[in-house]
Amino acid sequence: MGFHPEGENVSISRFESMLKTNNVLFFDAEEFESIANHYIETGKIALGRKAVNLGLDQHPSSFNLKLYKAEIFIFENKFDLANDLLTELYEMDPHNEEIYIQKANIYSKQDNHKKAIELLESAIDLTEDPADVYSLIGMEYLFLDDFKNAKFNFMKCLEVDDQDYSALYNVIYCFDFLEQHKEAIDYLNMFLNKNPYSEVAWHQVGKQYFDLKKYDKALSAFDFAIISDDRFVGAYLEKGKVLEKLGRFNEALENYQITLELEDPTSFALLRMGKCYDKLGSDELAIKYYSRCVHEDPLLDNGWIAITDFYAKRLNYQKALYYINKAINIDGENVLYWKRYAKINNRLKFYEEAERGYSKTLELGNYELDTWINRADILLQLGEHDAAIINLTQAMEFYPENAEVAFRLSGLHYLKGNDIQGRYFLINGLKLDPDYVIILEELFPYPFSKKEVVSLITKYSN
Repeated sequence: MGFHPEGENVSISRFESMLKTNNVLFFDAEEFESIANHYIETGKIALGRKAVNLGLDQHPSSFNLKLYKAEIFIFENKFDLANDLLTELYEMDPHNEEIYIQKANIYSKQDNHKKAIELLESAIDLTEDPADVYSLIGMEYLFLDDFKNAKFNFMKCLEVDDQDYSALYNVIYCFDFLEQHKEAIDYLNMFLNKNPYSEVAWHQVGKQYFDLKKYDKALSAFDFAIISDDRFVGAYLEKGKVLEKLGRFNEALENYQITLELEDPTSFALLRMGKCYDKLGSDELAIKYYSRCVHEDPLLDNGWIAITDFYAKRLNYQKALYYINKAINIDGENVLYWKRYAKINNRLKFYEEAERGYSKTLELGNYELDTWINRADILLQLGEHDAAIINLTQAMEFYPENAEVAFRLSGLHYLKGNDIQGRYFLINGLKLDPDYVIILEELFPYPFSKKEVVSLITKYSN
């Protein structure tokens, strides 16, 4: 449904004034349509409903206002009411494409996407503007995970309207999902033959080359995007990423700096600038931009991780701990934070806190081998032998044939006097990889010196 933007602001002002004063003013049907469309488009459904109902009071035969009423019913999941109204409208005008589109919307909301596609395909034959309908069909195919047909329909949309950048992004999304980078580049080049100054298309070409690690070609594409629109922030950001990959950190910084001048600073640009200064050895500037990054977006985990890792690499574990604690206070469910918290506390020999960190890491679903092993070693350090055995037994569910786990379990069982279990895990570890017997030597010197253990090691090593 179209609407007439001329005088729209005046109509909306009059309408809102009418609602405040309870004075009933007259609007023609097209004004009500424009007002209803405005509120529906901006998500103010309650006001849209008022506009439609008042409009139908004054213009009870308005076909388009009834269509808007059906659309509001659909938005509110009142599908039976919407269907009844659309059936009534169909009898009045069976060739109105909007009826098919709204009926398709009902089926889509009910997860019957194939039926929605059938109705939308009928709408194509009736509409004078098929681009939007092709786009809707493409979205239905996306709901079905049918990326091939989704891509085809978004392409059809672009054939009709080559300025529909939403459709272009969706085409590339389908190519990416299908891992068809070369095909995506071929399509974009064909698109650029007709639209040589499409900054969005050049930008997408650059991203495809970046994914293929063809950085020089990616750089050229982003340069063309900037030539097409020298205020295109996304192109400067992507160009900066390419320059980083090429080790040209000063040039990358120049591009990130341009983005700060074009619009409000983004946390991504600030983070990348910190990384560049870090690589260039400019510690003071690296910290400055990392700090600006986490100030700009405290929820960006990459920012907190960058500043924590910066201090950890320089062995300043107290500072690293300070920043990772700040990060955990903001998001206590971030597994990457807890893993760093555990490692840093371990370096500082704060073993109880380190164990808490690894325990939380496992609780949050990080089942990497080093998490289990590091926690076990800390529990051993704390004298919590039973807890270490439970931890490693759980680890075996994920890593049933791992020599590092087996030798640790062997040593722990020997320490507790469970020689049968100790022998079982020792033999298991020796069969898996005898080189890891060094674990027994370093962590469990007493079991390692036992005659039985020496004998078994000699036997399996030979």
